[in-house]
Amino acid sequence: MANPNQEIKFTKLFIKNEFVDAVSKKTFPVSNPANEKLVANVAEGDKADVDLAVVAARNAFCRGSVWRNTDPTARGTLLNKLAALVERDSDIIANLIVLENGKTFANAKVEISRFAQILKFYAGFVDKYYGKTIPVDGPIFTYTRKEAIGVVGAILPWNFPVIMLAYKLAPAIAAGCTIIVKAAEQTPLSALYIAALSKEVGFPDGVINVINGFGPTVGHAIVSHLDIRKVAFTGSTDVGRLIMKTAADSNIKKVSLELGGKSPLVIFEDVDIDEAAMVAHNAIFMNHGQVCFAASRHYVHEKIYDEFVKRSAALASMRKVGDPFDADTDQGPQIDEESMKKILHFVDLGKEQGAKLETGGKRIGTEGYFMEPTVFSNVTDDMSIATHEIFGPVQCIIKFKTVDEVIESANRTNYGLMAGVMTKNIDTALTFANAVEAGTVWVNCYSAGAVAAPFGGYKESGIGRELGEEGLSLYLETKTVAIKLPYKN
Repeated sequence: MANPNQEIKFTKLFIKNEFVDAVSKKTFPVSNPANEKLVANVAEGDKADVDLAVVAARNAFCRGSVWRNTDPTARGTLLNKLAALVERDSDIIANLIVLENGKTFANAKVEISRFAQILKFYAGFVDKYYGKTIPVDGPIFTYTRKEAIGVVGAILPWNFPVIMLAYKLAPAIAAGCTIIVKAAEQTPLSALYIAALSKEVGFPDGVINVINGFGPTVGHAIVSHLDIRKVAFTGSTDVGRLIMKTAADSNIKKVSLELGGKSPLVIFEDVDIDEAAMVAHNAIFMNHGQVCFAASRHYVHEKIYDEFVKRSAALASMRKVGDPFDADTDQGPQIDEESMKKILHFVDLGKEQGAKLETGGKRIGTEGYFMEPTVFSNVTDDMSIATHEIFGPVQCIIKFKTVDEVIESANRTNYGLMAGVMTKNIDTALTFANAVEAGTVWVNCYSAGAVAAPFGGYKESGIGRELGEEGLSLYLETKTVAIKLPYKN
């Protein structure tokens, strides 16, 4: 049940299965983006706290520890139990997400369901990864082993605080790693609550640790720490570059990066326009436009362009923006003032550079960070709104004529996270799907993700793939063992 007065139980750091103050005793505020009011003051970690968490995680992973001697089946059982407790407390966690993030309560519930689904998937994978025997010349028996990489760091974004936690936590635990999580400074409350549940489940001390704080302090300490062997990050491309450089300058730790996007959705003239307009609407306005893989460039065939624009503007104007705890609300606030100012800046650039503002484009009210759903037509590939990641509820509609033209336009970006195409012609769909530079291509749908399907991007949209079997491989090393035999066959 939605409850804007949800009690805040956990505000400290979580190290070695205990909630503790930061070494510095500092705290920082978490505010509600719907009304800008204080939700809670939480402990502010720093390098000293990361060092303590690493010691706990390293001891939990050391040879002979309880965790290293936990059978794969038992690891799966712990993941399943954690999923069950998250489902049990789904209303509590959803309320925390709404308070710290501003997404609607209904969407927060969906996010929690997804968290549980991911944990259950990897709980079933704990005994399904293994090495191989390799035929080699001579009297040598050669085989490979899959081994947990060790202590890993996870740096999370604020837009999907619980789902992104699952993306990192579930495969890391399934592989047998220990983990230190840095939740986004805007959204630590849901991660801390789940950390408390992990203790209730019975995870050994030090396996899961959560350090609240900021990127330049906690994030940097995680990425630069010599005893952390791998870092998983979801966030902006600019920060991803910093993480790669810092990881290289420390111990050349492995990194996986899920970064920005400017994903195209291409709509051909043979579609049902009402259906296409609704798919496109949801593809950009979901989660208030705060989605890395949002379809933020809509390419529409010239034969249906004007009608598509008309229907898209109508859908956007009907979208209800307001209290995220209200069951009738479609769109809550943006995350913070900085994000709001960035979106409004791009709206101004769109108008200045010649795009036509069909609807929206303004902030709503003076309390909270509410933004009108915005639609631009007459957008061209060279405009700032078509080249930069806005990360807000701004639909950009671009006209095209031919398949070859739109493929070239779709690929004219440094990003390559997702793409979509809508057409009744299978040849057109496959031509586009095979040619577009993107980690995932959706045909006649958008955001049809699956836990078993790899998720990640081309080019500056990242390195590595999360989810599915490939997601587990991010947390494993491959060791080759060669044994000389006393005879030849």
